Amino acid sequence: MALKMLQRAQLLGLKASPLFSSLRLLSVHAHQEHACVVCLWTSSRRCSLRHGCRRAPWLHPPPPTPTPPGRMGVCSMTIRDPLLGVSGAVHLHRDSPPDGGVRLSLAGLALGSKEDERDALKRVSSCGSLRQLLRFLRSSQLLSDNMAAAALHRLADLEQDGAGGLRDPAVLSDEALRGLCQKLEQESGRLGGAALVSTLLACTRLYLDPWSRLLVRLVSESQARLDQGSLGVVELCALAQALVALEGPDCTMLGQTMGQLQHSDPTQWSLDELVAAYDAFGAGVGEGGRYQDLLNAMHAHALSVAGRLEPAAVSKVLGALVVMGESQALPLVIALCKQAVRHVPVFTDSQLTAVLSALIHFGHSDRFLVQALEHHFAKKAFTAHPETVTRVMQYFGRRRVWSPAVFDAVAESFVYRADDYSTGQVGRQLQALGTLGYVPPNAGRLFRKVEALLHTRFSQFQPQVLLEVLHACTLLQRFPLNFVSKVFSPYFLQQLQEKESGMDRIVLAQLTQLYMTVKLECPFYNGPQLLPKYRLKSFLMPGHSLETQVDVHLYNSVKAGLVDLLGARSYFASKVLTPFCYTLDVEIKLDEEGYVLPASHIDEIHKRIAVCINGPKRFAVNAQKLLGQEAIKQRHLRSLGYEVVEIPYYEFERLNSKTETVEYLHKKIFPLSYRLSW
Repeated sequence: MALKMLQRAQLLGLKASPLFSSLRLLSVHAHQEHACVVCLWTSSRRCSLRHGCRRAPWLHPPPPTPTPPGRMGVCSMTIRDPLLGVSGAVHLHRDSPPDGGVRLSLAGLALGSKEDERDALKRVSSCGSLRQLLRFLRSSQLLSDNMAAAALHRLADLEQDGAGGLRDPAVLSDEALRGLCQKLEQESGRLGGAALVSTLLACTRLYLDPWSRLLVRLVSESQARLDQGSLGVVELCALAQALVALEGPDCTMLGQTMGQLQHSDPTQWSLDELVAAYDAFGAGVGEGGRYQDLLNAMHAHALSVAGRLEPAAVSKVLGALVVMGESQALPLVIALCKQAVRHVPVFTDSQLTAVLSALIHFGHSDRFLVQALEHHFAKKAFTAHPETVTRVMQYFGRRRVWSPAVFDAVAESFVYRADDYSTGQVGRQLQALGTLGYVPPNAGRLFRKVEALLHTRFSQFQPQVLLEVLHACTLLQRFPLNFVSKVFSPYFLQQLQEKESGMDRIVLAQLTQLYMTVKLECPFYNGPQLLPKYRLKSFLMPGHSLETQVDVHLYNSVKAGLVDLLGARSYFASKVLTPFCYTLDVEIKLDEEGYVLPASHIDEIHKRIAVCINGPKRFAVNAQKLLGQEAIKQRHLRSLGYEVVEIPYYEFERLNSKTETVEYLHKKIFPLSYRLSW
């Protein structure tokens, strides 16, 4: 077998290459099942052509032994028997043209003027489907090396399925693509530096076999250019991304690449070089805290030039910060958010999605960004990508932004394009409406569409997503009784439970509140009941909760006013946990004649008053609108017999003296009685 591998190396012209210095051969047992052809063409771990196809065991041997110090150990990757493995997307069929009909302009030479080259690259990036891209390749008699790399990148953009594979791996056998790849393989030594590393990166995005002839040649040539020191910052960053995809952050060749990058000064980088470096770190180059000094220098430089970044650069840098979890780079996030405000009208859907995802991750909001979204995005709700629409709704929900303009536009568009959304996207959009407690004007048509979706796609909803949808409906006073019985079934509850830790407390809280809603607001429901073991005793819990903790400063001020009003602290209780899971900020008990009873009194109680001391966190950030979870709490307390008195912060903060405070509390709590002076 070693002889066969050496013969293969001779065919590649790499007999003396150091790439084969650490070759490790694997045996193949005759009784093992062969993988399907498509599995052999790509390095994806799953087959999308044949359900149930498991890649043959010899494709996933035990982890290789460490590569000796030196160059990148491509041979330390999974090695396939040359007789059984099929090289990735570079071999032409016997009866195909020798070059697939593609001619290549090498060494970065532009075809015609720079404007013509730029226009051609725009044509590649504008291809919206695989058919358009293949038609472009077949109709192009001459491609520059940069255009060839761009075409492979566009193919990856169109065909990646988001789960570590391609939607249709068989596309790699297309005649035009195979001819292009063969030409790139044959002429790899004459490719320009940018085109060389860009092609290598594109091949990793297409999950080509690391042992395909094309990848071996590209890696070998990249190593030679790296040794010569002829790669610029952008090329080094692209090479770093490719190496991380091939061997991970421990790759020796990656260390050499980053070593050269560290010798340059980030303050002297152009904006394109800075963004390329962030792309590399976002790909995992800095995993485990590697190259932190370089990253800190990049943050400082990026902060100084944030106001000059283009839309694509803003989205890429923010996306990289999310991947790296750079929580200490909040000043940079704020600066990028300010720059993003200017770009809202021109952001592509993918760029806006990345920006909003980052702002959600870092918990940052900006009123100018909200205004820009309200002005521009409301017009695009019918045409924007489903994930972009969902991210906008999710951002407004997470940041508690009350925006009728956006909510109405999205709700109206939902009626017409609901089938475009995945079940998860449907859940996140409704969850945002439920969080704000916003009922759009077209609520009737909206919820009829939601009900139709639940009927037709019920089996597609993940259990937790379905629960979130139903819970959001109850926050908006819409009661999906047709599906509650299914949620309370033992089979569904078993699906909700996690394998090791059991059911999440948030899930239990949502189930409990859904059960209480059915009991209190839908007394005619006679379906299955939620078993007691799934019911919580309190909705108030650390972190995410179905109740918001009372604002401490506001509570203390109200408490002092109540003492002055009632005459003693013993006449009211604080933070009372009711038998119905809700926690009361203040509870006051009255007898039949309307006199206040001591808080410890348990007999002859005629009325209970629940005082809700609502601080800013119980409202939308930009409107005096109570959040959905607080509104449903007040509805349920009234249904349980409590008289609910709301003390909103924006009213209480206007009081300037003790006398005004006592008068205000008296009018709120005892509006029909005359107050005696103590």
